[in-house]
Amino acid sequence: MSRAKSVHHVNIQTTNRERTKEWYEKVFGAEAVERGNRRQLQVHFGTWEIHFSETDTPVHAPLVHFAVEVDDWNTMLAHLDQLGIAYSKTGGRGRTGTFRERMGGDDTRQGRRESDGSHYTYLQDPDGNVIELVQHAEA
Repeated sequence: MSRAKSVHHVNIQTTNRERTKEWYEKVFGAEAVERGNRRQLQVHFGTWEIHFSETDTPVHAPLVHFAVEVDDWNTMLAHLDQLGIAYSKTGGRGRTGTFRERMGGDDTRQGRRESDGSHYTYLQDPDGNVIELVQHAEA
């Protein structure tokens, strides 16, 4: 039987292709991929991509998000602070007032999982797509 080996891309919504491109380049160092598809923005991160479909009316569902592993936790948080990008351990829509506020320590901006010591926090892109940042503890 053939098995999946990795995630190639996720597809999420954007209301402004250029703003989204600039934001992901600035925040994550992503690179736009030009494949002649003018209806869809594609950005590349290491071995995977995010594709953005443009829409005037994005749909947002509570608790829906994707996660990005970062290599240097403190440097990433300092970068977000420098850019003025808000982040928290609850992640916004559908998370405030939930059990998540009681997990991961007392810092409201970031948490640590008791199960494996990994760091986590949530932020939103300009269209409100929720992104979880994680850094797993070295084994």
